[in-house]
This record gives sequence, C-alpha cells and structure tokens, in this order.
Amino acid sequence: MTTAVAARCEEWGFPLPAPVEAAIRKVPRHLFAPEVTPEAAYALDIVEVKRSQHGALISTMSAPDIQAMQLVQADIGQGMRVLEVGSGGYFASLLSELVGPAGQVTTMDIDADVTSRARACLDATGYPQVQVVTADAEHGWKDNAPYDRIMVTVGAWDIPPAWREQLAKSGRIVVPLRMKGITRSLALERINDHLVSLSQGVCGFVPMQGAGAHDEHVRLLNGDKVGLRFDDGNLAEPRTLDGVLASRPAAAWSGVTVTRAEPFPDLPLWMATALPGFCNMTVNTPGGEDPGIVSEAGGRWFPFATAQDDSFAYLSIRPTAGEGIVEFGAHGYGPHGREVARAIVEHVQVWDRDYRGGPGPSFAVWPVDAPADVPPAGGVITKQHTRITISWPDAGTPPHRQVASPIPSQ
Repeated sequence: MTTAVAARCEEWGFPLPAPVEAAIRKVPRHLFAPEVTPEAAYALDIVEVKRSQHGALISTMSAPDIQAMQLVQADIGQGMRVLEVGSGGYFASLLSELVGPAGQVTTMDIDADVTSRARACLDATGYPQVQVVTADAEHGWKDNAPYDRIMVTVGAWDIPPAWREQLAKSGRIVVPLRMKGITRSLALERINDHLVSLSQGVCGFVPMQGAGAHDEHVRLLNGDKVGLRFDDGNLAEPRTLDGVLASRPAAAWSGVTVTRAEPFPDLPLWMATALPGFCNMTVNTPGGEDPGIVSEAGGRWFPFATAQDDSFAYLSIRPTAGEGIVEFGAHGYGPHGREVARAIVEHVQVWDRDYRGGPGPSFAVWPVDAPADVPPAGGVITKQHTRITISWPDAGTPPHRQVASPIPSQ
C-alpha cells in the first residue's frame, strides 16, 4: 500500500526525493488511523480524527499526497530540529525518519485529546523520541527553538511573530496560508526582515484553533441558501445586497475556453489579487431547493465571486461546441450586476493572456508595521501580524512548482 501511495504522489507533480519516499514506505500509516480500515488509511483522502460538538471537523490526518507535497517543500535533512504545528502522530513520525537519530521533532496541538492520541500512536509504532506538546501554537514552543523547519499542518490565516522568532536564521516554514479564502501551502524562507516563497501547492486543511483562529464574515442571501464569505476585509454596507437575488441575472462571457479536466489553480488567486470585494460563494440546497442562482444548461457555477456595493457576480462556465470544452463567464445580480460580471470576465481574459500556464505568483510575508515592496502586478493582504504580498511574474521568471485540481465533472 505504501508503494502505491508513493507512486500516486509522483503523478501530482512532486517527484519524491529518496528520503521522503523511504519514510513513506517505512512508516505504517494505518497504525496511526485506527478509526478506519487499512485500505481507507492509505487512500488519497483525509482521515477524520475529531469533530466539534457542532459537527465541524477540527482534526484530521491529511491525505498522503498533501503530506508528501509538504515534505518535498520542506527539504528536511538529517540532524535538523523541526516543530510541527497540528499534531496527529503520523506526520511527526515521517519527520522523525527524515531528521534521523541526531535530529529532534516536536509536535504540538491545542487539543489534549489530539495530543494524547498522537502520543499513544507514536509510542506504539516506535517513535518515543518525538516530543508531543499540548499548547496554543500561536506562541510556538520556545523550549526546543530555534527550529530549522516549522511544519504547519493546520490552516493558518496569519503567521504569528513567534514562528519567525523561533525559526533558525537559514530555516524554512511550510504553512497552508489562507489568503482571501484561498489556501496555498507555501514554503517560506527568511530574507532580511521578511519571508519569501520558494514554492506553492494547492491544498485544504482544517482551520487553526486558539488565538490564531479567524472567522470569515458571511453575508447570507435568499435566506441561508447562498452565502458570500469574506475572509480578508468585508462589505462596508452589507445590507446593500438585501434582495439582490430577486433581480434578473446578467451573464457575460469571456471567449476563454478550457477542457473540463484542465487545472487552473492560479485563476482564483488572480481574481483575489485583482478584484475588489473578492469573496467565496457557498450554496446550500438541502432537498434540491432552488438557491436562486443560475448557470447555463450543462454548465456550472464556481465559488469565486466579487461583491461591489449593491451588486455581485460569480465565475461560471458553459459548454461549447467542442466536446469536453467549456467557456468561462460570469453571472451578475443587482443594479450593477452586468458591470461586475464584465469585470470578472475582463480579469479572466487577463489571466488567459498573461498568466495561464505560467510560473504562478510569488508570495512574501512582511511584519505588519514594515513597508512591503510590491511590484505593479501585485496585491497586498493585511492581517493581524503580517502583510502578505502576491506578486505576478514577468516573462522568464522561474516557476513555482505546484499541484492543481481539475474542474470537477458534472
């Protein structure tokens, strides 16, 4: 089973270095997932560890391909000191294999149930040397700092000062960072007073708890059937969207086509960078109820949207005459829905012309009180502790390696 996992991970665009592949083959993943069958433990899916009293996932074992991707991003060597934020046990055992007997691994989590489970699994599988800590990771763990690598395996909205302070001078942070509702696993290294990205990967993680938690602002439309989720920033006057779905939708089409299996991971990032009011749209239709939004017959909507004053629009696709080929467009609602839909379409066209299939953006993380150097084709996201800059490349810029997801089938 471990052989199959290693082979499949390579298909996702991250050929495995020999030490990473050896660790994946050696560690018995199924022993860290007693809640499921061995077959399910090795499947390319998460393993649920714990839900909140309201049913929300708060702890999982990440899918093996995502874990392998983060290990490749980290480039961990023998003798390193590593801090893992978000504990499950299995990932810490992989880290322990990579650092060897001369290295040191600390894994921490805010939830005592999670750390107790991790400790039991690590002891049972022969990794008693891994230190397990129950604490809020917002403050890191000073006792074993400085760290050559800080591996974050929960979704982070920000990067707290403690992580930078506890990182060795030549160290690296690998973190699933959420930016306007879009998460990318970033490998970050220090340059002077800030961190810069070496690579990015598409991923999804349960959100961080404790002091580092951050709730999105949700604007509900048509009862609770449609929600607009604003992760960084919010509508100045959210009530201006009251009743917006009662208006007739206005469609705009870009002329930009893709196959249904073609990945486009940078398009939502470009929209988030370039469009004011960018948000994520969720649709709740229990029992097949009409949510009040439309898409062309045979097409579909995407969760990427933008709201501007009293109107909003979302990314959509429609079939073309070519088999398996669809065209990007947008549907807009409200008094200025057509203009907002056209703004999305214009940015799809810019993405197609300048960035499609290209290197992808680079990221930098600056202290919130430091001036951020941003190229013209870039954007700034201000958070509590940091400012994140997203910079889009000129021709000839070395690419970031990345893993992408295809358009879901109908």
